[in-house]
Amino acid sequence: MAAAMASAGERAVLEEEFKWLLQEEVHAVLRQLQDILKEASHRFALPTSGSGGAVKQENFVLSTSGTDQVKGVLTLQGDALCQADVNLKMPRNNQLLHFAFREDKQWKLQQIQDARNHVNQAIYLLMNRDVNYQFKTGLEVLKLMDAVMLQLSRARNRLTTPATLTLPEIASSGLTKMFSPALPPDILVNFYINLNKLCLTVYQLHMLQPSTTKNFKPAGGSVLHNPGAMFEFGSQRYEVSHVHKVESVVPWLNDALVFFTVSLQLCQQLKDKISVFSSYWNYRPY
Repeated sequence: MAAAMASAGERAVLEEEFKWLLQEEVHAVLRQLQDILKEASHRFALPTSGSGGAVKQENFVLSTSGTDQVKGVLTLQGDALCQADVNLKMPRNNQLLHFAFREDKQWKLQQIQDARNHVNQAIYLLMNRDVNYQFKTGLEVLKLMDAVMLQLSRARNRLTTPATLTLPEIASSGLTKMFSPALPPDILVNFYINLNKLCLTVYQLHMLQPSTTKNFKPAGGSVLHNPGAMFEFGSQRYEVSHVHKVESVVPWLNDALVFFTVSLQLCQQLKDKISVFSSYWNYRPY
């Protein structure tokens, strides 16, 4: 009898603790998440709706250790490259080629735009309740955390996982028409975000003669293609002869990634606290 009463007493304590968790701690965590994610959203350097104001331009010098074949300066404005100035030293004859964006062109970095959209969706999920709203079940909180974590994971993945492209996709990209003077047919370029870095890859191509005895095997999709990769574009076959990758760290992207990690940890900690209550005496606060 005493054991049963003790069990009932312990259950009552658990129920009080869980009630406090739903009414107090959950809201404190949600406010903390909102503050962190608003800071993350601000790092994308875009004006919020209705705030107006121009987005600042930032210049980034592209470089890599061990080579000076490619040098350049990129100007990033929010989620768009509004200027690019690139010098390429051709390895065969050391000829220096210079390319810059046309004045009427800018290149949208879809990765940044998508990541920002996912962050804003996470903020919307966190704020989409009246200030006096009370959560009634643990399951309700778990579903909210799962939805927020999904958006944050997608935001992080857009920055950490560049798109895999085939060489014909790069060749037919609108990026090839951005430059003045126009890119020669044996040069391909690709811009993308990788983690906290803004990257430029330059591919120098060798035209394969129709009579070549080399086995032709088209390359599939990849973030970075290696020398020797082959592809067909139009009626001409090409082989990649040289690959040059240069990059520059974007500090605010690093900040955003840290905010994503901290927010995901907070979400998981709150889920874990709620799940703890289900481990006692088959107590299910759902």
